[in-house]
Parts: sequence; C-alpha cells; structure tokens
Amino acid sequence: MNDVYKIGLGGGCHWCTEAVFQAVEGVTKVEQGYIASAPPAETFSEAVIVHYLPKKVKLERLLEIHLHTHNSTVNHSFRKKYRSAVYCFSSEKEKQVKAILEVLQKQFEEKLVTQVLPFQEFKASRESIQNYYRKNPDAPFCKRYIEPKLKVLERTSLLSRKGRKD
Repeated sequence: MNDVYKIGLGGGCHWCTEAVFQAVEGVTKVEQGYIASAPPAETFSEAVIVHYLPKKVKLERLLEIHLHTHNSTVNHSFRKKYRSAVYCFSSEKEKQVKAILEVLQKQFEEKLVTQVLPFQEFKASRESIQNYYRKNPDAPFCKRYIEPKLKVLERTSLLSRKGRKD
C-alpha cells in the first residue's frame, strides 16, 4: 500500500503554487486555499496542501521545487497574504523541514525568508478558482506568471503529462 503524506506550502499566489504541484509526478492531490498557522503568524495566507507519495517524490524535492518556483528570498509587500511558508502537520515534520531548508539554503545567494510554521486551519478557495490554470491556460495571468514556473519544472524529470496543456 502506498502511504500518502501531506505538506502545506505558501508561495505567493495559490493559483501558481497549485499549478506547479499538480504537474509533479508523485503528487496525488493539491488543495488550493488559505492556511493559518499558530501565533505569531495566525493570519491566513494563500497556500496549498500537497498530498504526495514519498516513494515517488521525496519531501526534499518538493521543498526544492517550492523554493525555486516562487520568490523565497524576498519579503513580498503583501507578505502575510503571500508569505513564503511551509506548514507542517507535526513537530517532527517541522524539524525535518528545517533541516532540509538548511541544506537547500546553499542553493541561494540570499537568505531564504521561508517560514516553517505549524498548520492550524485550512479554508478551501471557492470552486470557481480551483484548478485555475487547468481551466484557463490561455489567460494572461497564466501566461505571465504560471507558465514560467512550469518551465522550471520542464528542466527536471518531475513534470508529468498531467501538468501539460498539450
């Protein structure tokens, strides 16, 4: 039996994050919406919950994709709403994520601003904006913001056919 794990990821716009992780082999489901954490970051931010098969894609690789497909080294002017974050469902996972981020930091010249936070609550986006890229691949937003992120994945072997428009 394949165990499915989950991790919350905030990286700016949830439409972009959703599209990126829907294209990753080994990801079984992506829930788009808003995640809140325990204090001091109790406000909701745009994020996704990624369900994945660790035998097909490792957490390390998911975090590497996450850091490279959004601006993880600069505080966004709407940082609370668009914060760079990893939301963990256990304290053990928080420790694991912090150790992975420490290693991944070496891939960046600037310091990562990505926060590791405990998951507190999730609110799904309204249905009309779920799967935004799949429903609107030719929308200007998708062309300008989502497709460049998917091109990052095309340079790896983790992009599956399900993430492509063709």
